[in-house]
Amino acid sequence: MTSVAIIGAGFGGIAAAHLLRRAGFTDVTVFEKAGDVGGVWRDNTYPGCACDIPAPLYSFSFALNPDWSQRFPPQPEILEYLRRCVRDLGLEPHLRLDAEVVAAAWTGTAWRLTLADGSTAEFDVLVPATGQLSKPVLPAIPGADDFAGRVTHTAGWDPAIDVTGRRVGVIGTGASAIQLVPAIAGRAARVTVFQRTAPWTLPKPNRRYGRIRRTVNRHVPGVMRAARAGTWLLTVVTGRAVLGRPLSRRLVHAVSTLQRYWQAGRLRDSVTPDYAMGCKRVLFTGDWYRALRAPHVNLVTGDVLRITGAGVHTVDGAVHDCDLLVYATGFAATEFLTPLRVTGRDGRELADEWRDGAYAHLGITVPGFPNMFLMYGPNTNTGNTSVVYFHESQARYIVQAVRAVAARGPLEVRPEVAASFDAEMQHRLTGSVWTGCSNWYRTGTGRVVTNWPGPAAEYRARTARLALTDYTPA
Repeated sequence: MTSVAIIGAGFGGIAAAHLLRRAGFTDVTVFEKAGDVGGVWRDNTYPGCACDIPAPLYSFSFALNPDWSQRFPPQPEILEYLRRCVRDLGLEPHLRLDAEVVAAAWTGTAWRLTLADGSTAEFDVLVPATGQLSKPVLPAIPGADDFAGRVTHTAGWDPAIDVTGRRVGVIGTGASAIQLVPAIAGRAARVTVFQRTAPWTLPKPNRRYGRIRRTVNRHVPGVMRAARAGTWLLTVVTGRAVLGRPLSRRLVHAVSTLQRYWQAGRLRDSVTPDYAMGCKRVLFTGDWYRALRAPHVNLVTGDVLRITGAGVHTVDGAVHDCDLLVYATGFAATEFLTPLRVTGRDGRELADEWRDGAYAHLGITVPGFPNMFLMYGPNTNTGNTSVVYFHESQARYIVQAVRAVAARGPLEVRPEVAASFDAEMQHRLTGSVWTGCSNWYRTGTGRVVTNWPGPAAEYRARTARLALTDYTPA
C-alpha cells in the first residue's frame, strides 16, 4: 500500500488528504506543527481579518458551505469551516497535530521524516503543503529593538491586545492593513498608518446572508453552485485586467479610480498607486479610504527613518508617538518550505537547488526529488481569484502522481521538462504585461517565483492530466 505524508493542515493539505482518500489511498498522514488545523486562518486573528474572495469560490467545490453568514466571511468563520471539513470528510484519524517536521530525506526508496521531538517515520510519497504565507516579514528598521511599547506582526496578533485609547502605529498598507485599520480606527486614540506604496483597490460588495438564504442553500444546492459560477465569471474579468487585456483593464482601472475619487477625498493623490495594476495583489475594500479620512487616523507617506523608544521618526523630521506598533508587512512568500530541510537524491539539498529562486514543474515537482509533490509551490499564486481553486487543481494532479507511483514505483520529473516550464514562466512573468512592476515578488536574481502568469483556467487545464512522458523512473 502506497503511503503518503502531507506536511501542513491548511486548505492545501486538507484538499490533498481528502482527494487522496477519495481515490482509495488510505495510508495518508497529515503532519501539523500546531495544535489545530487552519494554516493562515488559524494564525491570523487580528481585528477585521476576513477573506477578500467571495465565500462561494473561497471554499472547496466538494464541500460547499450553505451556512456562510456573509459573502466575505471573517476569519473565525473560515477557520470553523476548515475544522468542519476535517470532521465531515473523515480526516481526523489521519491528523498528527503538534507534530512539526523539521527534515525530510530521500533514502532511495522512500522519504524519511524527522520530527522536532527526534522521532522519524518513512513514507513513499511526500506532499509539502506549508504554503507561501507562513513566514512573517519584519522589515529591518534602525532602532526597532529600542521601542518601549508593544510590538506585533498581524500574523502574531494576541487576542488579549486592547487598542482602546492607545496610539497605534501600523507599518504597511497591504491586505492585512486595509482590514485592521478600519477595525481599530474607532477604538484607538490615534492610528498612524505608514505607507510605502499605495495599493490598487476595488469595491468589496459584501452582504449578509440571512436565514432564508441559508435555508435555500441547504435544500437547493444548485443555488450555491450558481453563486460559485457567478463569482468565477467575475474573477475572469478581473483576471483579464491583471493580465493586461485592454478592455478589461480599462474597465477595472476605471472602477478603482472612481472608488478613490469618491471615497479618498483630500487623500486622493496620496493613495493613488504609482505602478501598473497587477504588479501587486489588487485589494477589495469598502472602508479603507473612509478609515484613512477619520479624525483620529493619520496617513504618513514619508519613508520611515528609524524607530525610537517613543515611536517612529520619518524622513521629513516628524516624530510619531506610539504605544503599540503593528507590522502589517506580509510574508516571505519567495522562501518556500523554510525552515524545513529537504534532501533529495544523491544528497541534493533543496535549499541549494533553489538558491537562485524556487522553481518546480507546474509548481508541483522538482528534478532530483523523487515522489515529492508540492501544494502551493512556486508560480502557483493567484492575484485575482481563489487560491483554493489552484489547491484543488494541484491535489487532483497529485492523486494521479500517487497512482503512478503505486503502479510503477518512484517517479522523478525530467530536468529538461522542469527547465522548459520554468523558462516559460520567467519569460511570461517578465514580459510586457508586467513592465513597470519593479521587483515585487522577485528574488535577488530577478526571478519571479510566486505568481502564475495566466488565467486560472489555464492552470486547471495544464494540471488536468499527468503525462508520464514528463517523468523518468527514479
